[in-house]
Amino acid sequence: MKTESNDKRKDTKPDSKIAIGIAIGAGVGAAIGIAIDNIAVGVGVGIAIGAAIGAALERQGKGLDDEK
Repeated sequence: MKTESNDKRKDTKPDSKIAIGIAIGAGVGAAIGIAIDNIAVGVGVGIAIGAAIGAALERQGKGLDDEK
């Protein structure tokens, strides 16, 4: 028995790479924050790095990089 919600899920686009990068960065940043005894700084740095990496991967996937 198929429901309408299952059909909608198949039609949606996959999550953005920026969101995935932020999520992974927050987790890694929390671990680094625990190691340096300052979780807030670790999470902040992890989110920033994760967003930058995610944006770069998303840009690369769309073919927006200039290749010479």
